[in-house]
Amino acid sequence: QVQLVESGGGLMQAGGSLRLSCAASGRTFSGYVIGWFRQALGREREFVGALTWSGGYADSVSDRFTLSRDYAKNTVFLQMKSLKFEDTAVYYCAARGRAVGVGRFPKTPDEYDVWGQGTQVTVSS
Repeated sequence: QVQLVESGGGLMQAGGSLRLSCAASGRTFSGYVIGWFRQALGREREFVGALTWSGGYADSVSDRFTLSRDYAKNTVFLQMKSLKFEDTAVYYCAARGRAVGVGRFPKTPDEYDVWGQGTQVTVSS
């Protein structure tokens, strides 16, 4: 079973950039789908993006966030730029060991098997 640890969160002014990391341990996650979700205070967890052979993103972040994978480090990165106040949330990465259809990106929490503990991102306006 893979374990996930997020890092890279913090406080940033609107318009700034942050890069979040999701490091896997326990086994290589080269065959896993990695998803990112976020949960703002008082709101449901929402899909941000997922990485299979390519990246798929929520409409609200598709022009600002980019996913990438470093196989040597067993880590997935979420590069966030042009941050907005509404990006403030706890960000979670999740792994799915089951295959998905070509061109499909799992977008609901119950489609994932393993979760990290989350990292807080706070954007000041």
